[in-house]
Amino acid sequence: MRHAHWVRVPWIVTASTLALAFSGFVILMAHPRLYRDNAGNDGERESERRRMVDEQLRARDIHDVRVLDAMLHVARHVFIPESARALAYNDSALPIGYGQTISQPYIVAFMTQALEVEPVHRVLEVGTGSGYQAAVLSRLVKAVYTIEIIEPLAERARATLLELGYRNVEVRTGNGYHGWPEHAPYDRIMVTAAPTEVPPALVQQLRMGGLMAIPVGSATQELRILRRVSTGLETIGTLPVIFVPMTGKPEAGRRAPDTLRHQSVVG
Repeated sequence: MRHAHWVRVPWIVTASTLALAFSGFVILMAHPRLYRDNAGNDGERESERRRMVDEQLRARDIHDVRVLDAMLHVARHVFIPESARALAYNDSALPIGYGQTISQPYIVAFMTQALEVEPVHRVLEVGTGSGYQAAVLSRLVKAVYTIEIIEPLAERARATLLELGYRNVEVRTGNGYHGWPEHAPYDRIMVTAAPTEVPPALVQQLRMGGLMAIPVGSATQELRILRRVSTGLETIGTLPVIFVPMTGKPEAGRRAPDTLRHQSVVG
């Protein structure tokens, strides 16, 4: 197993919790080219997005032109509650309710670039949050399957993605530790909350040779970029980070319930 360590801004706070409950899901399918010019009201606040791309992404180490183009055209402010929309293009994570945040633009771009996504890829995202990361991915790949533990967040992300015309995204309320086996194997997997170890189900659902971006750890965390090989997982890069913990881990010898309705808000 080889390790290539990146040196970056050391601590980045990012988004959503994951994993507990399979219940409802919605299908939003079509090829990205069908909506590319319409989704997200591209022109609204475009000057702010352009400054974000130039100063926060390109000025650092985001160089993939497709990723930069997606970040330029996805309207981040639409995925943020009204009370925080004025700060939408700041270099920081922002609250989206239910104790969760929308990730810092840099970490969204960094993880997307690190996965080396292609137009033919099918991607599993664990931790939908606001839906912003799924929207960015949807412009770059064939299909995005995204799971969110907090049902109201999943519903809001689903509605936002539908409203903006992102038709190649499928949203499900579910347990991220189990992944989404019905659509496996995936070419890429992105996880936006930190388990203490890589969930075995996600490894099994990753195509051989496929890449996974996942933060791992508790008090000390690192974002790992992993490749599935015949002997297991190869680490091709790491980055120190702080993510919210991944919840819903099944107890030893016991499978977490597949269905759970969330009746209360837990911060």
